[in-house]
Amino acid sequence: MRILSNADIEQVLTLEECLDALEVAYREHASGLAANRPRNHTPFPVEDKRYPGFRFRFKTQEGGNLSAGVWAVRITSDMAGFETLANGVRRRRLIPAAPGGRFVGLVTLYSMTTLEPLAVMHDSYMQKLRVGATSAIGIRELANPDVKVAGLFGSGWQAQAHLSYLFLVRPEIEEVRVYSPTPRHSQAFAEEWSARTGKRIIAVDHARKAVQGCPIVICATAAVDPCFDGNWLEPGTHVTAITSPDGTLPLRRELDDTTFDRADVIVVLSKEQIAHDNQVDIMGPVDRGLKSWDQIGELGALLVGRFIGRTRRDQITIFANNTGMGLQFAAVGARALALAEAKGLGHEAPTEWFLEDTTP
Repeated sequence: MRILSNADIEQVLTLEECLDALEVAYREHASGLAANRPRNHTPFPVEDKRYPGFRFRFKTQEGGNLSAGVWAVRITSDMAGFETLANGVRRRRLIPAAPGGRFVGLVTLYSMTTLEPLAVMHDSYMQKLRVGATSAIGIRELANPDVKVAGLFGSGWQAQAHLSYLFLVRPEIEEVRVYSPTPRHSQAFAEEWSARTGKRIIAVDHARKAVQGCPIVICATAAVDPCFDGNWLEPGTHVTAITSPDGTLPLRRELDDTTFDRADVIVVLSKEQIAHDNQVDIMGPVDRGLKSWDQIGELGALLVGRFIGRTRRDQITIFANNTGMGLQFAAVGARALALAEAKGLGHEAPTEWFLEDTTP
């Protein structure tokens, strides 16, 4: 069995490799060739006395797909809670409470043929790429084809991944307007990424400026409350969001009711997760009688042609990247493992340590 660190994975897992592995997995899932269990958060009922407002939380995701040949179990052992910034904005926060001021997130891969554990891997580099890559597939499939300007909410690692993937699937974009409720963060982000990409990355001082005049709007934040007013959206806009209620805060969301109500096309990563987490933001148009359940599509169904996406230039489209999936970590983890093995990266542990002679 191989043990891989984030540093090992970063050496071999490119943006392109990650996106390709995920697209295969989503197509297989839509075709009955993959399985996934809904993400689950289990918060401990007692707050940690060292961190008022925070408590231990254990998160699990699991799934597998045929071409990867593995089943993945991803866990995070977190000290989780929410904080309010000086400007009144609320956001989710994880405290690095593990020894050395670090975090705990692991992916274990199991062979679906020999049953043995194949790898234990750090999760965070794969986590960063799989979210951005999934959103990028939604942008590629749903946004109008000739977009030159995009708006981006966020200035952290999720925003970095989304910007990288935006330019991968839409290299013709010339300008990105970045908004953060902390202006120095958006300004630093814009300066760094302008230098990295040679593109026009501009920090804006109001959320409206990252929406109006932006045919693609990406929310890549840890926000609790909606990032913008849906009345600002212009016809033809594609909107990406990565935050919906997830079992840690019932009303956590990036998009308001107006945005969902105005959308002509709504695609999500997982409809099963909508029910599992009671994602009232996505269900809103259905509850208000504006759409039927069947009018909400999944990304996999869109990719295999079972759900119709944009059909007119003036339609407002949404891709709600509404959950993490164990399936993602199976597909991407298997790809990273194969690449790492080819380069001899990581550490080996005897597989026999993890096998037993008696029935589980």
